[in-house]
Amino acid sequence: MKNLLYTMKKHELSPPQVLAAGFFVIILIGTLLLKLPISTTEYLSWLDALFTATSAVTVTGLVVVDTGGAFTHFGQIILMVLIQIGGLGLMTFAVMSILLLGKRIGLKERLLIQESLNQNSMGGVVRLIKALFFFAVGTELIATVILSFKWVPEYGFAQGVFNSLFHAISAFNNAGFSLWSDSLSGYATSPVVNLTITFLFITGGIGFTVLYELFERKSFRHYALHTKVMLVGTFFINVIAIFSFFLLEFQNPETLGALSSGDQFWTSYFQAITPRTAGFNTLDYSTMNESTLLFTVFLMFIGAGSASTGSGIKVTTFVIILAAVYAYLRGRNEVRMFKRRVPLEIVHRSLSIIIMSLFFVFFSIFILSLTENLPIIALIFESFSAFGTVGLSVGITDQLSTIGKLVIMVLMFIGRVGPLTIAFALAKTSAPKISYPKGRIFTG
Repeated sequence: MKNLLYTMKKHELSPPQVLAAGFFVIILIGTLLLKLPISTTEYLSWLDALFTATSAVTVTGLVVVDTGGAFTHFGQIILMVLIQIGGLGLMTFAVMSILLLGKRIGLKERLLIQESLNQNSMGGVVRLIKALFFFAVGTELIATVILSFKWVPEYGFAQGVFNSLFHAISAFNNAGFSLWSDSLSGYATSPVVNLTITFLFITGGIGFTVLYELFERKSFRHYALHTKVMLVGTFFINVIAIFSFFLLEFQNPETLGALSSGDQFWTSYFQAITPRTAGFNTLDYSTMNESTLLFTVFLMFIGAGSASTGSGIKVTTFVIILAAVYAYLRGRNEVRMFKRRVPLEIVHRSLSIIIMSLFFVFFSIFILSLTENLPIIALIFESFSAFGTVGLSVGITDQLSTIGKLVIMVLMFIGRVGPLTIAFALAKTSAPKISYPKGRIFTG
């Protein structure tokens, strides 16, 4: 951390740039560790090692090799560490290390924490970091115990516990890495696996500030506006997604059509929730209708909550733009939610995040359309999955060319770091003091 601060001071890097550089360094270290002979059971190229490390640190879950077959237990432990660092954030581990050494958290460190957790002030950020770390570890351990009741009888004690811990860490951090080549398809109808895994990635994806406030305040009426928007927005998006997935797929004999009513419920529930950056799947996406794939693309683009283990444009960004459109149609000159006025700069920031995100994704799709001989719907799905750090795929990741893999890696990195960096940069930009005359432009 001291090296990062020294670099920031010497080269006048902003906190978002330092955080991005930190993620990049962790990816490089992860690449080197995954290339060690002790990490793999088969030959792993430098490109595939870099891709896997990038996917783990950005908590995406797209894979070019079989995680359970290509890596030894040591390699899988390396992946777990990379996922944990990528999900909770570099600053969380840096701060916890400093606290364990008994050292003081200075002003510059608090500034970096504020930026990494997308907070409005530095007050209480260290307490938030500590609460986040212990909550995350505690939740993952409890989930490991629950999943062990399912997997220890199947795989034996040691392997069953290891499988449970790996998937608990992967799920809470919205990584989507699985030790099975078909992800969780073998447990599509298991209530224990479905409920535990979805609880983990919903909890990790709702946002740490929201979780902290849920423990601090018990009344919805006293929650901050951000928390209210996240809770209500997440609920409605998930409910709509579940019913939509069922309606789109219940007649498809290769997905829901061949299942009983109870099994259809579990699979619809899981597959509707997982595009919110989780990345696990219990059905094969390559067999789904194109309408379902396009709807999933929309969910992946929205993503999870701000200051969470997930990515995407964020639920709050999406809801703010919907509220802004509603306000315009109603003839209002301000955006209101839950009897609160949303500042105009936040509306502008949300719109900027969406436009810039779409630019990055569609430019990447254009490049992939030139370099890859694959269906365009598959390239669109893969690109939005990478940007949203979701990890879902229709099975084309290992078929990508060198250029294609590099494009997806850049998208994964931008998806994890870029939207936050864009938001921070816009938040720190002061409005010009000069007011210009109005000009008319015809639209619509």
